[in-house]
Amino acid sequence: MIEQLPDPRLTRVFRLDATLGQALEVGGTPQGQRRIVPLTRGAFTGPELSGKLVPGANADWQIVLGDGTALGDIRCTLQTDAGDLLYVRSRGVRHGAADVLARLGRAEEVGASEYTFRASTQIETASTELDWLNKGVFISVGGRGASSVVYETYLVG
Repeated sequence: MIEQLPDPRLTRVFRLDATLGQALEVGGTPQGQRRIVPLTRGAFTGPELSGKLVPGANADWQIVLGDGTALGDIRCTLQTDAGDLLYVRSRGVRHGAADVLARLGRAEEVGASEYTFRASTQIETASTELDWLNKGVFISVGGRGASSVVYETYLVG
């Protein structure tokens, strides 16, 4: 019988800082208010990885619920400084007090500690040197600016 499991630990993999483009408001769907928010440019840095957001291959396909909660389907293509491509997909949720979510909805600057923005993340690459990314379990913490977004991604160990 297994008596005690190890506590998980988090290791920061990278921080992605991205600029947001104009949101495409698809409109009301059976799931909620659908919008697509492009990530137009950006860069990522970390202890072992750094590089850039590949232009034209990035967006957050969001469903916004009636209370302002945003359910994110975030897909990005990153290129490391060594030239390796990473496909990053995160499924997340951003929620908080109604007034805070309303300010975020108006693209106002809101401190990241005023709301919760978390995601489960998967990373794929063909790089043999970075194969550990294909096998990792990752979580991300996000923050939204008026015209930008930040994701810090951690390996769960």
